[in-house]
Amino acid sequence: AQVVADGGFENGGSAWTASPTTVITSRTGQSAHGGSTYAWLDGTGRTRTDSLAQSVTVPGGCGTATLSFWLHIDTAETTSATAYDKLTAKIGGTTLGSWSNLDKNTGYVRKSFDVSSFAGQTVDLSFTGTEDSSLQTSFVLDDVALDTSGGSAPPATDGTRTPAAPSYTVNLSSDTGGTAWTGHESVTFTNASATALNEVYLRLWDNYHGTCDAMPIKVSNVTGGTAGDLSVACTALKIALPAPLAQGRSATIGFDLGITVPSGADRFGHDGAYSFIGNALPVLAVRDAAGWHLDPYTNNGEAFYSLAADFKVTLDHPSGLLVPATGTSTDTPGTGGRTVTTATASQVRDFAWAAGPFTKISGTSPSGVAVNVYSVSGISSTSARSMLSTAMSAVDTHAARFGAYPYGELDAVLDNNYWFGGMEYPGFVLDLVSSTALTHEIGHQWWYGIVGDDEYNSPWLDESFADYATDLAQGNTGTNCWNSVSWASSAEKITNSMAYWDAHSSRYSTVVYGYGKCALHDLRRVIGDTAMAKLLKDYATAHWYGVSTTADFKAAAQAATSTDLTSFWTQHRIDG
Repeated sequence: AQVVADGGFENGGSAWTASPTTVITSRTGQSAHGGSTYAWLDGTGRTRTDSLAQSVTVPGGCGTATLSFWLHIDTAETTSATAYDKLTAKIGGTTLGSWSNLDKNTGYVRKSFDVSSFAGQTVDLSFTGTEDSSLQTSFVLDDVALDTSGGSAPPATDGTRTPAAPSYTVNLSSDTGGTAWTGHESVTFTNASATALNEVYLRLWDNYHGTCDAMPIKVSNVTGGTAGDLSVACTALKIALPAPLAQGRSATIGFDLGITVPSGADRFGHDGAYSFIGNALPVLAVRDAAGWHLDPYTNNGEAFYSLAADFKVTLDHPSGLLVPATGTSTDTPGTGGRTVTTATASQVRDFAWAAGPFTKISGTSPSGVAVNVYSVSGISSTSARSMLSTAMSAVDTHAARFGAYPYGELDAVLDNNYWFGGMEYPGFVLDLVSSTALTHEIGHQWWYGIVGDDEYNSPWLDESFADYATDLAQGNTGTNCWNSVSWASSAEKITNSMAYWDAHSSRYSTVVYGYGKCALHDLRRVIGDTAMAKLLKDYATAHWYGVSTTADFKAAAQAATSTDLTSFWTQHRIDG
């Protein structure tokens, strides 16, 4: 099959999103590889950015998937050393290649890439050309194709999410600074589906923060299965099981694990002496009615989709480092000035921790939740106490609305250098000193943590809901907030996936956070305060430790009111 529409640009370019629209052209100055029309990016000799994109669906089960296109580059640049003007090709969140004025050529050259790892996914294919302020470079594209062949359709599944009920056991030891960890991880899981499991996939998410030649997350010596090739920019590792795993049967895989924390105040990174270790433990990918979910990492939001699991994680570290972590932790003396922190957590979707010479303060919320605030140097004691008060208030306020907080203690790790503002993990959040951000991240304990979702394909189900919960906790009713909505295009929707938002990153926060919470405020006005409060509490209960979908929520909302919500969903661009 060939899945790119109008790859030769001969049908008016309606299948493509081009900026500016004149990118697709038949004007003189360049020539087509075939036919009469082509895409001409840049070529003006002044500062500009041109782009071309199309959403494509790579069929599941194909043996091969190959993206190809013909590229001609001419330039007035005379340098043989400096890339002043650049073209980048991407599929989903993965960069396939980049070319510049240094790659000028006579005529067209065919470029080809294996994109088999995107089988079963709908992703954006995009080309972006940037040009500096002088001396033109023209990037001319034609005959773009994504050919799939071979293989067979994936076995029909019953749609059940699997592998289910994972139980992870992890033992790691750190270096003196807490930036390198080595040890062993194992996971026991059950096949909940009537379709046998022949393989599982581990997501090594944080390899996004390195390269395939220098991976921050290294898995070796796999037992219980045979390790295959890494894919999706080395963030997915296939492990073939020794025999098909039938419904209701369990299996265990194990492996040695090495983690190297890069520099940077990131959700995976270290800010000087303080390490933040989110998404570093390999976790099982999910197979459901759509097949295996092997979406690319996104730095713009989240790509994580995992089922509720149990973790027992033992972290051996120097006693001078405090190690806040998901779950409930106990410390015991180690050897040679070291401490062993053992953290246990039930029914969580991920496990994260930090390590460093933090300052720690603790409290207990009125409802009995233990809350700990860990601060890097430079955070004042006044700020830390204020954030502790915010956390205790937020966890109780959200619990009253959506159901009791189930994760034992709650750890908040503060650093004002986080570029991303805040990040949620079960029972563990990273945050700037901001009461609004902290209330939002704690809201995620319900919307993503307890009520799970596919964060790559349906990011609104956690971000919009967490922001709505934040508004309610802070007494904001969202009056008239829907009145300020202004859509950027007909393709822009609250329910778009991260593939869309990575291609339109400047609109992500506005639409998913802002318009999304305003839509929920509007829904409350349509069905009434009491009905909305009951809807969300009942919905959380019905999906407790499960997974939410847009269709699930729309059905529950419709069941909560006698008003026909069909036009509401259309007006608010909530599809699914």
